[in-house]
Parts: sequence; C-alpha cells; structure tokens
Amino acid sequence: MTEQTAGRRVVINMSLSLDGHYAGPRPEDNSWVMPYAHTDVARDHMAGVHEAATTALLGRVNAEGFLGFWPTVIGVEGVDPRDEGFAQWLLDTEKVVLSSTLDKAPWERTTLVDRPTAEVVADLKATEGGDILVLNSASVIKALLAADQVDRLALTVFPVFLGGGPRLFDDGLPTGRWTLAAQSAGEHGTLSLIYDRVR
Repeated sequence: MTEQTAGRRVVINMSLSLDGHYAGPRPEDNSWVMPYAHTDVARDHMAGVHEAATTALLGRVNAEGFLGFWPTVIGVEGVDPRDEGFAQWLLDTEKVVLSSTLDKAPWERTTLVDRPTAEVVADLKATEGGDILVLNSASVIKALLAADQVDRLALTVFPVFLGGGPRLFDDGLPTGRWTLAAQSAGEHGTLSLIYDRVR
C-alpha cells in the first residue's frame, strides 16, 4: 500500500537510455535524446510531471541550459503547445538553483542556494506549495536518492544503448520499494514510467 506523503512531494524527472545511463561517454552530447524527446509520450510525460509542481529545483548547469533554451520557444509559430506550456511554467514558477559559483540569479523568480541538497529540500517541504520538481539535474537527484527524499520517480526511457557514461542509480542507495503509478509507451519504443515511493 502506498502511503501518501504529507505535504509537498519531491518529484524527480530524468531521461534514461535502455542500458541505464542519463548521459553518454561525452556528457555534453545530448543528440541521443533528440529523436525521442519530441514524441507524444515524452511531451505528455513532461506536461503531466510539471502540472502539480510549484517549485523547480535545479543544479547550476541544468538551470543555465534550461533557462537559456526554453524561453526561446514561447510564441514561436508551429511550436507544440505542450512544449510552450512547459516553457511558460518554467518561466512563471518559483525556481531554486543549487550553486556554489553563481552570485546573482539572472532569471526572475529564482533563488540561489549554496547549501546541502537534503537541507534545502527539507526546508522547501516545510513550506506551503505543490510538488517540488527536480528537472534532469543528476547531482541533485543523486543526493536526494541517497538521502531517501524522493517521493516520485518520473522517468522517460529511450530505446538506445549508450554503452557507457554516468548512471542515475549508484550502488549503495537506501533500500526501498516503489509502486508503479502510471505508464505509457509510444513512438520509437519511448516509455514513460512513474513510480511512487512506498513508505
């Protein structure tokens, strides 16, 4: 039986290859994601994941990448409405960026924090609001998994072997059970999998 988490949920979103990597041997190369990120399954997945979230939690690298790209799709002719909806949500929502190097937030509604991830999330969970969504920031996600602070895993799995590169799930994570809350499959074998932590 799944016990409902009191208060805010911590939801992590990550894309994985079929052989379990979130990036290939050259982490800066995201070309493997592109054929699958534009499928209906992937777009519907993102639309569903951010729907209940009122805070985006990001590491510095992903924050710079996401906030450098997504605002540019708003108002562009022919853009998928799901992409534009996510971009608008990202602009409008509260953003918390974990960084030890940034000293000024270049984006509106953004708070910079230089503290351990687990402490930041504990503080966020003590406030009012919807889900706390961690968007593809591997270092942040790994810290939360290690601290057993993740309430929902939102994964898109793309049917490609990368043959190497960093993995999301390291050895030594706390033991625990998860229940499948939603699943869908579509074009090119793209999977959307949502798991809730059983506590």
